[in-house]
Amino acid sequence: MKKLFDLAAAVALLVLVAVGLTACGAPYTSHYTASAMVQSHDSDSAKVSFWTVKGTMVYTLKIKEDKGEISYEAQLESGKMTVYYDCDGTKTEWFTLKGGESVSASLTDLSEGKVYIIIETDGKCENGKLSFEVK
Repeated sequence: MKKLFDLAAAVALLVLVAVGLTACGAPYTSHYTASAMVQSHDSDSAKVSFWTVKGTMVYTLKIKEDKGEISYEAQLESGKMTVYYDCDGTKTEWFTLKGGESVSASLTDLSEGKVYIIIETDGKCENGKLSFEVK
């Protein structure tokens, strides 16, 4: 009986450690369903194109100096999505994209460090393309 209790305690401890380690990661997580999706992502850029997507996609870019800039382009055939960014612990709305729209602009005066880009769909979105690049 003591061995069974010791084994159960060891398993519980491992579960707690695993949960603790995964909870200390990035403040945002991706969770989505998609078809025909192509993504590329590194510290300087993120690109995604898809036939359909529903959910939340998160990318992390790195600004290497103060007064940094991220240029972006996006287009969407149908649906609606909102893009947020977080560079200081506050999730801030960046732009909203609706079916039939396209946008091209820049986000400027960013501080050095990580910038999280959070893309949230409002239901299912179809035939879209987004790209973000640190300048």
